[in-house]
Amino acid sequence: MADTKTLIEQAYSAFNKRDIDGALALMTQDVSWPKASEGGKVVGKEEIRDYWIRQWGEFDPHVEPLAITEEDGGKTRVRVHQLVKSLQGDVLSDSEVLHVFTVKSGLIAAMDLGDEADSIAGPSAAFAHRS
Repeated sequence: MADTKTLIEQAYSAFNKRDIDGALALMTQDVSWPKASEGGKVVGKEEIRDYWIRQWGEFDPHVEPLAITEEDGGKTRVRVHQLVKSLQGDVLSDSEVLHVFTVKSGLIAAMDLGDEADSIAGPSAAFAHRS
C-alpha cells in the first residue's frame, strides 16, 4: 500500500504544480483518464497532456487527497478535496469527490470518477460553470 499511496500522492502533487511530465511519468503508456471538465475519456499520455493544457487554459483546479484506500481487484479509492477556480480566482466549486485508480506494475493505468453515475456522459458538476 505504501508504494501505491506514494505513487498517487506524487501524481496529485505533480498535477497541482502543473508538472505534466512529472505526472505522466507515473502512468502507463495506455493510461485511461476521465475528462472531468469536458465529459468522456482520453487514453494515452499525449491525450492527457492535451486535455490538461486545455483544462488549465479555462480553469484553475487543485486536488488534494484526503484518504487513500486500497481495495480488492487492484483498485484504489481516493477521497479528494477538489477546489476549482476561474482563471480570475473566483471559486467555481469547492467539494469532495471520489477518484478510483487502477495501478499496474507500479504505474497508474486508469483513473475513474467514483461519484459520477455515468462519467462518460458529460462534464463533472464541478466544471458546469463554464462561462
